[in-house]
Amino acid sequence: MKSSFRVDGRVFLLRLLSSFALLTLTLASPARAHEVLPSITDMTQDGATLVFDMRLNIESFLAGIDQDAVADTAESAQAATYDELRALPAEELDTRFRDFWPDMADNITVQAGDTDLALTLTDVQAAEVGDESIARQSAIQFTAALPEGADSVRIGWIRPYGTLVVRQMGVEDPYDGFLEAGQMSDPIVLTGGNAMGAAATFFSYVPTGFDHIVPLGVDHILFVLGLFFLSTRMRPLLWQVSAFTLAHTITLALAALGYVTVPASIVEPLIALSIAYVAVENIFLRTLSPWRPFVIFGFGLLHGLGFASVLAQFGLPEANFVPALIGFNIGVEIGQLCVIAVAYLCVYMAREYSERGERSGMAAALYMVTAAVVLAIAIPLSIWAPDLLGDLFPLLAIIAVLLGLSAVAVNVGQYDTYTTMIAMPASVLIALVAVFWVIERVFL
Repeated sequence: MKSSFRVDGRVFLLRLLSSFALLTLTLASPARAHEVLPSITDMTQDGATLVFDMRLNIESFLAGIDQDAVADTAESAQAATYDELRALPAEELDTRFRDFWPDMADNITVQAGDTDLALTLTDVQAAEVGDESIARQSAIQFTAALPEGADSVRIGWIRPYGTLVVRQMGVEDPYDGFLEAGQMSDPIVLTGGNAMGAAATFFSYVPTGFDHIVPLGVDHILFVLGLFFLSTRMRPLLWQVSAFTLAHTITLALAALGYVTVPASIVEPLIALSIAYVAVENIFLRTLSPWRPFVIFGFGLLHGLGFASVLAQFGLPEANFVPALIGFNIGVEIGQLCVIAVAYLCVYMAREYSERGERSGMAAALYMVTAAVVLAIAIPLSIWAPDLLGDLFPLLAIIAVLLGLSAVAVNVGQYDTYTTMIAMPASVLIALVAVFWVIERVFL
């Protein structure tokens, strides 16, 4: 009876892998083609007039995408509309935006005291079509007349417009704020002098770094999982994570300071290749090899360049460059530790039974019920309410895979089922996803 059950368990494992391979390939891919980027506005005072020069993705606003809910326009219910707008010539997109401006202006707040200032669109420079697989950044300019005696203003806009970076220009100690969706700025003194302090800057950039691991950095998440699945022992994981952290901290700092610049078209495929390498090596290694920490260090340099490209999208405040950089990096580290913690919780019982060579139908049932609940939440929301689920679906899919593999492992009364039925199959799936990304980022 026991032998028969093991055969069934292996059959179930094969079915599980075949089902989730497609799920992971199609849903855990961090689609970068139309990434939602922060909008950046530079504010300059010209006499009694404030001038705002903004860089933004016009198509996202015209399509009505909730930029706070998704990281990529492909995840939005308005994806088809966005794609149509993305293909429009610059002149037509310019006209569309001018017609849209009155609605947008009503959703932007510029306050002097208790007075909301009227906004006037003065220029639109829609970017040329170019590569339609890449989100294009256009530029607009609008102005606001200051009331007599105004010495400060507050700026913000509605939550669906997403993140707004506000930079004050032409004064000493300028304001430089990273405003989360729907957030209003603190009062910005027009003569300068209210630059965000070092501590405030540090704490404002920690969640930014965290967000770019969980939930936005699916490729970095899979890399960290590749490190996690090498061994059940803590020491190899610590060696790898330490090497990775040191390396990406170095290149993140160098790139942010402008000493190193590598095009994303080179960095992104190499990052995907690094994920594939780590996952494939897991299949052939059972312990930490002498060369692996050095290889991980090299890959960490690549991932640091990837993080730097994120920072380049909205820049770092000149006055508090170091606190912002450290805060962002710590946020990244917290995100990575959370990934490891969640993965550990997903496979904890399976590791325990694997070490004892025992099986548990109760544990298997618990794993399967939990996986079913995760999928029951993720799949319907991804179909009927993609904006509500946002960027969490790939993460939920990954969790469901780990829970499903763990369910199989605890049902087989053999030693080391963690390695053969969780770590190795998970590494195979990670490698498949990474190879797909390499092909996608190089050829598609």
